[in-house]
Amino acid sequence: MRQAIVGYHKDDEDHWVAELECGHNQHIRHQPPWIERPWVTTEAGRRSRLGLMLKCVKCDRGEPRDNP
Repeated sequence: MRQAIVGYHKDDEDHWVAELECGHNQHIRHQPPWIERPWVTTEAGRRSRLGLMLKCVKCDRGEPRDNP
């Protein structure tokens, strides 16, 4: 199921995590050459992706909401 990004926070290891409208969290990393997400590295880039739809496998599995 696809869900929109509604916010961000960093995890305990200082990695960016997207907060999805469904209440689940999903890591969003820029790790070339495997994952190309340069927008993650700046505040303006992250702000520009608010509303972006991501596949939420936790919704697909029926998991409860995450704690931010």
